[in-house]
Amino acid sequence: MPDDARMSIEIVAEPLTALAEYARVPIAFEVEEVFDVALRERGLGGFVLAARRLDAPYVKDYDAIEDESPAHWARRFDVSNWGLFAAHSEGRRVGGAVVAFDTAGLDMLEGRGRELAVLWDIRVAPEMRGRGVGSTVFRAAEAWAGARGCRWLKVETQNVNVPACRFYARQGCELGAVNRFAYPQLPHEVQLLWYKKLSGIAATN
Repeated sequence: MPDDARMSIEIVAEPLTALAEYARVPIAFEVEEVFDVALRERGLGGFVLAARRLDAPYVKDYDAIEDESPAHWARRFDVSNWGLFAAHSEGRRVGGAVVAFDTAGLDMLEGRGRELAVLWDIRVAPEMRGRGVGSTVFRAAEAWAGARGCRWLKVETQNVNVPACRFYARQGCELGAVNRFAYPQLPHEVQLLWYKKLSGIAATN
């Protein structure tokens, strides 16, 4: 694998009209293990996540879920206050992120006004994963939210995305909520909500 230190990653802010180009970076990943969620004292004592390898791995693709691909976001939500970032390396798009902010009616923002932003989406080209692209994009999302006065950055993921959970933990996020019943159509998936405090973050753009 090439030396990460020699790989140059450029972050470019783009208009939301570039979502079609953004979506060309695949978000699909192979589910090889999941986090089982165990309750202590029926939840009063908190919860424990335990990784479990699957006998039959499968591919999860969020873009394949109806109305969930980037092409549909502008029709479902007011994205006028959202941020879009692209990561480029050696002249090609290798990743990116979208941050949702100050959007009326968006439940993920918890009605907290401009205090909270949501890392709505983050993706890295499969061949570039594990090479620092995701961390670079995440820092850009932090800076963008912090520059708008947000105190917190929130991220949603699921127990079937173990690599993402470990990634957010490495970025300094804390697991703030577990909802075992968030997805009625996918009862085996558990919603995990991560939060990172943004105090003191300065803008880079």
